[in-house]
Amino acid sequence: MKKIVCLILILGLTVSFVFAKGKSDSVQTPNPKLICGVTEFEPMNYRDSSGKWIGFDSEFAEEVCKKLGMDVSFQEITWSQKFVELRSGAISCIWNGMTANTVDGTTGRPRNEDVDFSYSYMLNQQCAVIKADRSAEFTSVASLAGKKAAAEKGSAGEPIAIEAIGARGTMIDKTKQLDTFMEVLSGAVDLAVVDSILAHQLVGKGDYAGLKIANISLGSKMEVYAVGFPKGSDLVQKVNKVIKELYDDGTLYKIAHKYGLEESIVIGTEPIE
Repeated sequence: MKKIVCLILILGLTVSFVFAKGKSDSVQTPNPKLICGVTEFEPMNYRDSSGKWIGFDSEFAEEVCKKLGMDVSFQEITWSQKFVELRSGAISCIWNGMTANTVDGTTGRPRNEDVDFSYSYMLNQQCAVIKADRSAEFTSVASLAGKKAAAEKGSAGEPIAIEAIGARGTMIDKTKQLDTFMEVLSGAVDLAVVDSILAHQLVGKGDYAGLKIANISLGSKMEVYAVGFPKGSDLVQKVNKVIKELYDDGTLYKIAHKYGLEESIVIGTEPIE
């Protein structure tokens, strides 16, 4: 009788073990998550009426993560604190129309000293935005000397604005690029220096109908956008591989066309300096 009871107990334990093991094997490991640091920057990253992040960079990040088997989320940051957020681990990368081949307005250093960049994927330049009815006043870089200018703090446009207005000029830092437009409209400043991609998307339309992009070249250097990762990140190589795939199969152009950016797309595989 004791043997029978023992056998029943052993069989019961075996069944329980097999059931538990099968249950454990069926549990799926969560996908790794990529947290993209962004700011409100149309047409790169901005929210639709439901609060969802949309825009070229938002959709670009989603497509890359889909191929990498990662979940993606977007964390709004203060642009001047982007490197702090990245080093702290609060975000995985900076994916927000980030000019890669420039000096940073906050650190005063080339940005590639603080991050490792992906392949560049889009061309950009800085431009001066002024009131449309003051166009005759601004015809050259020399005409900006001594003026009041606004730029996003920590942006690529900030050091360019400082150089353009010179020692006699006044500089006003703003948290967001869009805030600089309001400064121009209100007359608090004479000009704003912002990314041309943003300016061409919004200036002269809707709330910004009274603004115009000045016919002034703020430097011949062509800027490029890239994704910024922590130094030494193993994600750079993986993301680069997918960026190239999305470029080659036309997906990147499809997203760009949706936002009127197809003419700005270019893939640069050389290290960014």
